[in-house]
Amino acid sequence: MNYLAHLHLGGQEPQQLLGSLYGDFVKGTLAGHFPLQTEEAIRLHRKIDVFTDSHPLVKRALGRFRVARRRYAGIALDMFFDHCLARDWEHFADEPLEAFAKKVYVILKNEPALPERLAQIVPSIIREDWLGAYKDFPMIGHGLKVISQRLSQPEGMFGVYEELSALYEPLSEDFQEFYPVLWQYAQAGLGASKTPQ
Repeated sequence: MNYLAHLHLGGQEPQQLLGSLYGDFVKGTLAGHFPLQTEEAIRLHRKIDVFTDSHPLVKRALGRFRVARRRYAGIALDMFFDHCLARDWEHFADEPLEAFAKKVYVILKNEPALPERLAQIVPSIIREDWLGAYKDFPMIGHGLKVISQRLSQPEGMFGVYEELSALYEPLSEDFQEFYPVLWQYAQAGLGASKTPQ
C-alpha cells in the first residue's frame, strides 16, 4: 500500500494521519519520539505492510507480472492499488477525495516537526496534489518514472507502466477482493490501539 491507502486505513485524527505517513519515513524503535497516537499509527502502518506483503491475494497479484519484473513489482502494485482506491474512493469513504486530500495537506502544512525526508517532499505533495493525482492512471506512470530515477538499477522499472496497463483489469479485480480484507484488518488494529493497556 502507498500513501493514500495508509492515510485511509490508519485513522482520521490529525496525529493518526501524520503517523500513517510517517511509517514510510521513520525507522527503528519509537519509544516516546512522537505523541502516542502518532506512534500507534506508525506501528499500524508497519503491521499493514507486513499483512499486505504476506497475503495470498497480493502474492497472486504480484505473480501476474513478468518474472524479470518481480523485484520491482511490489512498488508498481502499491501505486496501482492507490490508483484503484482513488478511482473507487466513493465506495470506501464518506468524504470526497478532494476534501480528504485538502484536510491532509493542511495538517502537513501546519506540522512544524515532520521527519526530515517527509518535510523535503511535502511542498511537492501539496503543490502537485499527489493524493488526488492517484485517480489519473497516467500519473502512476509518471510516479513510477520518478521512482525509477532513484533506484540503483532503474532499468528494472522500464516498461512497468505498460505492463500495468496490460494487467489493468485483473489487478483491479485483485484490489477489489483484497482491499475490504485489508480494511477489516486495519479496523481491528485501530480498535486494539484504543484498548487500555
